[in-house]
Amino acid sequence: MITGGSKGIGLACAKGFLEEGASVSLVSRSTANLDAALAQLRAQWPQGVVRTFAADLCDAAQALKVLDEAEAALGPVEVLVNSAGAARRTPAEELTAQAFEDAMQGKYFSYVHMMEPVARRMGARGEGAIVNVVGSGGKFASPVHMPGGAANAALLLVSAGMAAAYGPKGVRVNAVNPAQTLTDRLRTGLLAEARQHGITPEEAQARITARVPLGRLARPEEVADVVVFLASSRASYVTGASLVMDGAANPTAV
Repeated sequence: MITGGSKGIGLACAKGFLEEGASVSLVSRSTANLDAALAQLRAQWPQGVVRTFAADLCDAAQALKVLDEAEAALGPVEVLVNSAGAARRTPAEELTAQAFEDAMQGKYFSYVHMMEPVARRMGARGEGAIVNVVGSGGKFASPVHMPGGAANAALLLVSAGMAAAYGPKGVRVNAVNPAQTLTDRLRTGLLAEARQHGITPEEAQARITARVPLGRLARPEEVADVVVFLASSRASYVTGASLVMDGAANPTAV
């Protein structure tokens, strides 16, 4: 099951799991986006098993309902990838209290509402893997990403906590923290960065890229490769990890 699976990193993850022969369920708020994703995936993998489910995961009841529907269609969720929700990047002087609340609802609770019931069901079965696509903003503060960074930091803590709580039950929980990635969502972040510094979005992207020692931004497929690995048996002793994918833009030993 991939939340936020209709676009960007989530859709790239869907492709990665289909490549490995998995049956995939996609969850998104937008039926139109789900239909577009389904058409693309079926064109590439005509024999692949893909189901789509529309839900707003900010609502715990909707999250539980869609989980029940997905498991009725495809069986118990063996791997959960959370990639839904994002907080709008906003310059500090434009922030409101509502922005912080929206960020927690859109990013933190949309993950927790699915992660919590899935972890309990996995624990009852004695196995499972959860990978949360969070973001490097949860580790490194940015003046244009404070609400989202706070939500990401909370997700990193709960991911580590769930790993400790459910490890004895055979469930692994890990987090992947990409920095700016080449998705449609990148444009919004560039606009905020441009307003913050009084430059064009193109100049903002050039500045961000210049800070990356690898000399480029990540592709969604590169993040998906790490997610698929962490979900697989090849990462059977990896849990409670928080992996930053920023091309060494923020080198740190912690």
